[in-house]
Amino acid sequence: MHKLTRESLYNLEKYSDIRSEFRTQVMAHKKNRRVQLGEHVALYFEDHLTMQYQVQEMLRIEKIFDAEGIEEELAAYNPLIPDGSNWKATMMIEYEDVDQRKQALEKLMGIEDKIWVKVAALGPVWAIADEDLERESEEKTSAVHFLRFELTEDMAIAVKGGAPISMGVDHSACSHKIDPVSEDVRHSLVHDID
Repeated sequence: MHKLTRESLYNLEKYSDIRSEFRTQVMAHKKNRRVQLGEHVALYFEDHLTMQYQVQEMLRIEKIFDAEGIEEELAAYNPLIPDGSNWKATMMIEYEDVDQRKQALEKLMGIEDKIWVKVAALGPVWAIADEDLERESEEKTSAVHFLRFELTEDMAIAVKGGAPISMGVDHSACSHKIDPVSEDVRHSLVHDID
């Protein structure tokens, strides 16, 4: 999957003109790229479109229009675009209540290493987490982690051939499995694989 470049982005004026329609398109796209693992853990699978939206929004909010600033945003977000042999996801641990979230993050230390995907009977593939920086302290994990699932060639071929995809989390404080994910999610994830 190709990475974002300055040329693939809208300038701030053009983005302002199309933002509403673009946002509607991205939200519809994201709906089929979200996998809920239990009540409080969600995987948001990233791709070129989701990252373009993220970069465009950051440029808009920060009013960044100079080449250096744009390149910094691209450097931050391009690593989250799949490379053709993997899936990349933002994992969110979601609790509305602040105290409940704090307690859960203490119990869920190491959860980022306990997320897996399977293609048919192949796997599981365990997440490679937080390659950019450590997001866990001695007391708690972070509510946001960035995950990469590196597929074997056999898995990629099976996915392209229509094989089911399952996902789960195997942590002592959180265990959940989806077997298989919905056809809409499977269809969306197939496009990330070359």
